[in-house]
Amino acid sequence: MKPVDQLTPAEWDATIHTNLSGAFYCCREAIPMMRQRGGGYIFNISSLAGVNPFPGGSAYNASKFGLNGFSEAMMQDVRYDGIRVSYIMPGSVDTDFGGAPGSRRHDSWKLSGEDIAKAVVDLYTFPAGSLASRIEMRPSQPPRKK
Repeated sequence: MKPVDQLTPAEWDATIHTNLSGAFYCCREAIPMMRQRGGGYIFNISSLAGVNPFPGGSAYNASKFGLNGFSEAMMQDVRYDGIRVSYIMPGSVDTDFGGAPGSRRHDSWKLSGEDIAKAVVDLYTFPAGSLASRIEMRPSQPPRKK
C-alpha cells in the first residue's frame, strides 16, 4: 500500500497479476470444462476497495475495480452456457493481509473467512434461474469513528 510515486513497477505487476490476471487465467481454463459439462458457477472474491478507492491503494484498488468489471463482463459472456458468475466484495476481513507475518490481531468486529465462505455457499444454493451477480459484505458493527 503506497502512493503511486512510491510504488515500484514490480509491486504494481505483482498486485495486478495476483488479483486480476490470476482470476483471468483460472476462469479461462475452467469455462471450457464447464461448457462441456453443461454449466457451473464461478465465484470471484473482490473487495469493497473495488468500488471505494483509498489513499495508497492505487494498485490494489485498480486490481479490484478490474476484477469487478471482468466478472460482470464474463457473466454476460457465459450466462447462456449455464454458467453463473458472482463476485463478493467483503469489507474488513480478519486476515494477515497488510500486516507483518505473524502480526494478526484477531479483530472480533471484522468479518471472518467463514463469513465469506457462507456467502459463497448461499449463492451456490440460489435457484438456477436466479443470479445475484454482486454481493457487498461489511462488518455489522465496526468501531465507531470519533
